[in-house]
Amino acid sequence: MNTSVRTTARLLWAGLRALLVLTVVCGVLYPLAVTGVAQGLFAHRANGSEITSGGKVAGSELIGQSYLLPRKNPSDTTEPARPDLRWFQPRPSRGLGTNTVNTQYRLLLSGATNRSGDNKELIDWVRSAKAQVIKDNSTPGHPVPASAVPPDAVTSSGSGLDPDISPAYARLQTHRVAERNHLPADRVRALVDAHTTGRTLGFIGEPRVNVLRLNVALRALTGAGG
Repeated sequence: MNTSVRTTARLLWAGLRALLVLTVVCGVLYPLAVTGVAQGLFAHRANGSEITSGGKVAGSELIGQSYLLPRKNPSDTTEPARPDLRWFQPRPSRGLGTNTVNTQYRLLLSGATNRSGDNKELIDWVRSAKAQVIKDNSTPGHPVPASAVPPDAVTSSGSGLDPDISPAYARLQTHRVAERNHLPADRVRALVDAHTTGRTLGFIGEPRVNVLRLNVALRALTGAGG
């Protein structure tokens, strides 16, 4: 019996020591090492790829956000959202849920619409979005033809959180943004060109414009708030 007790105690003590060692190594040292490397070499990405504006965090360059006018009645959640046309607008967002805590990030869960190309609801969404894009971005002397509306202006991405738009959609918005901010269209177009990113490594993906970075630059250019 004494031998059995000693053996059991020895096994329990060995297991406890293994637990303590693994807890320190895997639960303390490894996370500290990974965090240290991340903060030392990739601090911007490790901290969420935050973009600041006016000394405050404006958002993450990895997550799309909306630029909407405040509701006339903040308590009326049924009031349709209206875009603030002073700013460049992102792609449409149709995720799996919404939140009421941070209305800049309306999606609670990311996800695609999962509608087929011939789905009537999807077709209606696209037609409605296209008509709205034409209406919002047509300015005196610069009407937007239906053929100029790019696909990303009327469809959401697979995640619903795409932070980028195509250069074509950004350029389509330049006259409206220039007019609303009392700026020369050439200056706004130059701003778009300066914030256009080419294909990764020259061949991966498509040229793109990060909407948040573009609007932060626009804000600095105009001195506008909001």
